[in-house]
Amino acid sequence: MAGRAAEPEVIWARPERAGRGPKPAYSRRDIVDAAVRIADTDGIEAVSMRRVAAELGCGTMSLYNYVPRKEDLYELMVDAVSGEYEFPEEPTGDWRADMTVIAHQGRAIMYRHPWLARVMTTAYAFSPNTLRFLEWCLVCLVPLNVPPGLKMQLIAMVNGTVMATVANEQAIAERARGLPWSEAEEQAVRGAYLMGQVASGRYPHLAGLLTEAPAPPVDADEIFDMTIARLLDSFAPPEDPPHSSMN
Repeated sequence: MAGRAAEPEVIWARPERAGRGPKPAYSRRDIVDAAVRIADTDGIEAVSMRRVAAELGCGTMSLYNYVPRKEDLYELMVDAVSGEYEFPEEPTGDWRADMTVIAHQGRAIMYRHPWLARVMTTAYAFSPNTLRFLEWCLVCLVPLNVPPGLKMQLIAMVNGTVMATVANEQAIAERARGLPWSEAEEQAVRGAYLMGQVASGRYPHLAGLLTEAPAPPVDADEIFDMTIARLLDSFAPPEDPPHSSMN
């Protein structure tokens, strides 16, 4: 691997290709696209300079002229898939609706690229497409009458909620694939065990909740919608009534 840089550098401030010579056969985007294809197919663990070079049909060391470090490659990959957000020309004026659309797009992107949560970090928050994303969110939040710092917190919490939700959904799906029975069969057994424990009298508050509270949604999309709605409502000023469909 190329030697450690003498001081921190930002990949976006680095020229597309270091050094002189004939016109390069590949662009930085070619390298990133190959890395994303590998990660989508075989997981982030499969991404290496050697594997990317093999995908492109070039020498491994030549890639370091374009991308000096593997961490830089990860940052480029995160930015590339962040470009999949689709923004209309103007927001609707309903900040909750606009941020809900953003949340759903983020969830879809993370499902298309299951490796994304593994490499995403706040250190990558200022790449071109993430800046584009941040600017759009702030435009959507113009009608929200709260301090700018709270708007940044809202954006961060929406992103964090999307990441946590998808990670949990993916973990559940991965586990279910290894079971010799259906998810419904397991949930029935676990539900019966839970009710037996509650009936023991050792958990009176939980028993009261299960008796009085309405059944929560079980559909993953409904749960996601409810979670995002309640999160957004928590940032609304008192004079702005909540839009949540559930109390």
